Formats: sequence, C-alpha cells, structure tokens
Amino acid sequence: MALSDFPRHRLTFGPSPVHPMPRLTAHLGGASIWAKREDCNSGLAYGGNKTRKLEYIVPDALAQGADTLVSIGGYQSNHTRQVAAVAASLGLKAVLVQENWVDWPDSVNDRVGNILLSRIMGAEVRLDPAGFGIEFKESWSRAIEDVKQRGGTPYPIPAGASDHRLGGLGFANWAYEVEQQERDLGIFFDTIVVCAVTGSTHAGMIAGFAALEEAGGRPRRVIGIDASAKIEETRAQVARIATATAKLIGVERPLRDDEITILADWAGDRYGIPVDSTLDAIRLTGQLEGVILDPVYEGKSMAGLIDLVTAREISPESTVLFAHLGGQPALNAYSSLFTHTSPLPIESQERGVGGTA
Repeated sequence: MALSDFPRHRLTFGPSPVHPMPRLTAHLGGASIWAKREDCNSGLAYGGNKTRKLEYIVPDALAQGADTLVSIGGYQSNHTRQVAAVAASLGLKAVLVQENWVDWPDSVNDRVGNILLSRIMGAEVRLDPAGFGIEFKESWSRAIEDVKQRGGTPYPIPAGASDHRLGGLGFANWAYEVEQQERDLGIFFDTIVVCAVTGSTHAGMIAGFAALEEAGGRPRRVIGIDASAKIEETRAQVARIATATAKLIGVERPLRDDEITILADWAGDRYGIPVDSTLDAIRLTGQLEGVILDPVYEGKSMAGLIDLVTAREISPESTVLFAHLGGQPALNAYSSLFTHTSPLPIESQERGVGGTA
C-alpha cells in the first residue's frame, strides 16, 4: 500500500507553516535554520504533533463504531489534551489516564496547562501516581474495561499515539508535506531536527523520507534528540515503529542504520526535568525569534540543534528544519522557572547554549 491509500480525517488547517529563523541563524553563525510549526497546525486546543497523528487513527476509530477514546500520558501530556480535543470535535467521549510522569515540585501540576484544557473539553481525567514509562500500563487497560462495563465502545490509543499500527502515518505524510514546501520555496532541508520520546513522530519522518528517497528523492539526515532519558528504550521503539511504518507505506528496502539517529546529550537525567541547556535554549529562541518552546520536549531538541550547529557537527552550509511539535501549555506547570526576565547581554552573547549542563 501507499500512504495515499490510508483514510485520513483532516484535523489540521493544512500544511503546517514553514519559516526561517534569521536572528537565531545569525547568532549561531552556522547553518541556516528554519522551523516547521506543528504548534500552529490546527484549531483544536492549540494543535501539536499528536493532532497530525490522530488524522490517520480517527478513521479506524469511527469504522469500529467507537464512542469513547481512551488514552494515557503524564499529568501534562500534550497527547491526552489533543485526544480530548479530537473527541470533543467528533462528538465522542474521552477517558484519559494521567500519570505522575514528572517529579517536579509545582503544587498545581495536576490543575493547570494541558490537564486543565482536557477537563474544559469534557474529558474524564483519571489521576494515577505511576511514574514515567512508555510501556503498556495496567491503569490504561482498566480504563478500557471500565468503558466496556458501562456499555460504551472504547477505542484505545497508546501514549503519544505511538505504539499503534497507524501511529507513524501522520509524520510519514509530514515528510511528503515538507517535500512539497521545499518545491514551493526553492530550497532543500538536508537536516531535520526533532524531539524523540514515545517514538512515532521521529519514526514516521524516517519512513516518509525513506519512501521519498526510494522514489528518487535526495537523502537527508533526520536527527532525533532524546528527551526521555531512557535512550535505549526510545531508540528501540523508534527503530521498530519506523520499520513497521516503512513497510506499511510500501518502502521495499530495509532501513539503513544511518537513517535512525538519536542523540542523548540534552535529555538530562530524568524525563520532564529541564536542565540548564533546556532553559538557555528556551530563552535564546524566545528572545531572538519570539518563538516559545516548552521545557519537556522542544527546549531539549532546540538545545541539541543549537549545540550541533555551534560545534559544526551540522555543517555551516546546511539548511536545517527544526520540527516544532508544540507543547507550550505545559509551561504553566513550571511556574518556578521563569520568575524574572533574564535578557541576553548583547556584549557577551556567546554562541551555543553549553551542552548538557
């Protein structure tokens, strides 16, 4: 099958915007940096990368006659917020298992940001004390059974929509979208930088670009920046989902080892805990471009991009596309981080953000 053979329920406005980041590019003095904005991709509760994935999962849920979407994530899960939004837009119910994935001392962590939005949209939110893990959880299975016992028809969606047969298709399509935007803009993004945790965003990109390369397209690097602090688990999941998605969309060759690149140096020691390089990347991007990043995902992937460009591990001749996956509502649960303005001193702006401090 080809990607176009799979049904898609449009939840996004259309192709997500692509734009240059000229001040960040000039500040780093290396590769040309652009961003593709999944945080601006939909009118459903601020959108984000999971909305794009759900476009290919929704037709399956509707075909099965589901009346309730059942999913799982952390208290500040972007994914469960987007599941709640999609359910509301379709007239379905949502049951969300929200686990304590992040050991962060914010007293309103379970009442602001993403989880607040999910409650506004009518989702049944179940708090669970379990910690971070991308494996299948008993609490999720129990929620699915509870819906059945109440006479409902549940449709299970795993964390991040990742460990789902169709979970990689949204970002396989993203790769096709990028190729069309490159033609329109007259440029080529030889390097893509994306955050990786549950895996199917990065994996879908790998599969989509492999399909394009097999059809005669130019090869490119897709660099995943780990934010899970469990890189071996993340790498295995990305490889598995990328391989399965590539087969699903008709890629006939095995994926090469160099197509699955995940770097660990910016995750810190624990999922969801920002480190100095995360905060520096958030401030730098905000103050140079007016672009807001979150402390769980995009702050870490941008920190990786900045250091790779600064160290010339990404060539100064490269044109880099930063995949902005969204997630800014979670900033509300990190209220202790930005209590005062820390302007970048013009006279001492040094390139880079200092690795994994």
